[in-house]
Amino acid sequence: MGIYVNPPADGFEEILKGGLYVDKTGLIEYMNGVMGTARKLTCFSRPRRFGKSFAAKMLAAYYSRGAEAKALFENLEIAKAPDFEENLNQYDVLFLDITSFLTMSGSVQEVVKELQSEVIAELKRLFPDLIEEKNRYLMKALMQIHAGTGRKFFVIIDEWDALFREAQKDEAVQKEYIQFLRSLFKSSLTAQVIAGAYMTGILPIKKYGTQSALTDFKEYTMLEPGPLAEFAGFTEAEVRYLCASHNLDFAQVSRWYDGYQFESIGHVYSPNSIIEAVYNQSISNYWTQTETYESLRIYIDLNYDGLKDAVINLIGGQRCRIDAGSFQNDMTSFKSRDDVFTLLVHLGYLAYDKKKKEVLIPNEEVRGEFVRAVKNGKRRELVKAVELSDQLLKATIDGEEEMVAHLLEEAHLANTSPKFYNNEQALRSVVLMAYLSCMDHYRRFEEIAGGKGYLDMLFLPDRDSSRPALLIELKWDKSAEEALSQIKNNQYQTAAKQYGYQGEILLVGINYNTKTKQHTCKIEHAFV
Repeated sequence: MGIYVNPPADGFEEILKGGLYVDKTGLIEYMNGVMGTARKLTCFSRPRRFGKSFAAKMLAAYYSRGAEAKALFENLEIAKAPDFEENLNQYDVLFLDITSFLTMSGSVQEVVKELQSEVIAELKRLFPDLIEEKNRYLMKALMQIHAGTGRKFFVIIDEWDALFREAQKDEAVQKEYIQFLRSLFKSSLTAQVIAGAYMTGILPIKKYGTQSALTDFKEYTMLEPGPLAEFAGFTEAEVRYLCASHNLDFAQVSRWYDGYQFESIGHVYSPNSIIEAVYNQSISNYWTQTETYESLRIYIDLNYDGLKDAVINLIGGQRCRIDAGSFQNDMTSFKSRDDVFTLLVHLGYLAYDKKKKEVLIPNEEVRGEFVRAVKNGKRRELVKAVELSDQLLKATIDGEEEMVAHLLEEAHLANTSPKFYNNEQALRSVVLMAYLSCMDHYRRFEEIAGGKGYLDMLFLPDRDSSRPALLIELKWDKSAEEALSQIKNNQYQTAAKQYGYQGEILLVGINYNTKTKQHTCKIEHAFV
């Protein structure tokens, strides 16, 4: 066994010992099915903390000749597959973690050369007398080993796109790296030397024009997960099981972390967020522990037509239709708002509805990152929207009905085109955006059952907050008084109890009159 060649199963063994392993060995069965076929090269990209490295370590433990892994897998789903033992620890595995090479390298410009040098040196130790002494090319070394042994390699590349993220503007380094990958996977000798390959990272394979740089790879992404959708994250069934077995409220977990969805399997969750919530027995924002809002702010601050309005609408709960086809699969070649949003899908900041070709902010955890990015960004109009929201929240808590109506008017004029402000859903979007400051202090619920019907919005304060809860009912061409009466007649305030809230609650009725073009507001205090 070695560091890069035929690694042991230590990494996967540590994962199993963590005690919260969710069985994703079905991915092995898929890889066994494509091994040695025209589909043997797989690239599966997804955001940070979606289990990419876990999957790579699992595959290495299963295929590597340097691992004795039967005991690790015999109680997992893959053990039921007919070809389980046929492929178990039967391949020479080449495991390349590009992030680790970047960390150890003295220069980004030297990474590709140092990578090949390090791996070839190890191959020479493991396969003495088979590699020419002066050989500096990894593919040539693999060919010489195959010629001497007849054995093929299974190649695993973790964080394949790390160099593109680290050297975003260094085209020479990027091209050298792509040429290295092409030498491995787009050579006339690839079929002789490579039995299969699994690449994973955040970004799909770089495109030049409309063509992938590595056309022989079968790519699966957050836009097109294909047959690997169930391995992109935790499925709803898996999350329900974890919640039930660890005494977590699935409804709260779903509201905070749900939002990614694939047509073939339904809802998908970020594994990191769910595991942290289970370990800590707390629903919280775990995204900020792995990523800062700074990276998101950079993209929000870009000056593309329609970007500002779309960001406001997304934060307010709306969706945005995009064309994802022009994205070049890197972090610099942006030509439009759609390219920015497509990147944010791959980064996990946006979810993608393939059927409607629309993006949305997936959940409250990520929405909080958008709010933080806006508050600290350079786009003055977005910062103003946040400042307006701060004033609105204060006015609501202080019971200043006319000021609330005035500030809603400002939010409407600033954030919504008049031609789109034509129904109660448009009003809902404006109100959601106007109250975005609640994200810092409240949990938000929309269109939930309460009393004798369904209420529009409920904001429950954090447990350590002294702020009152807010219950908001919306009307269109009626009156704020009617909205308030509906809250009381239908006893909507009892909805707060089902989430364990007891204390002061503000009943807020809001109406928009299309003739006068004015908002009105009525506020009453109550207790639950």
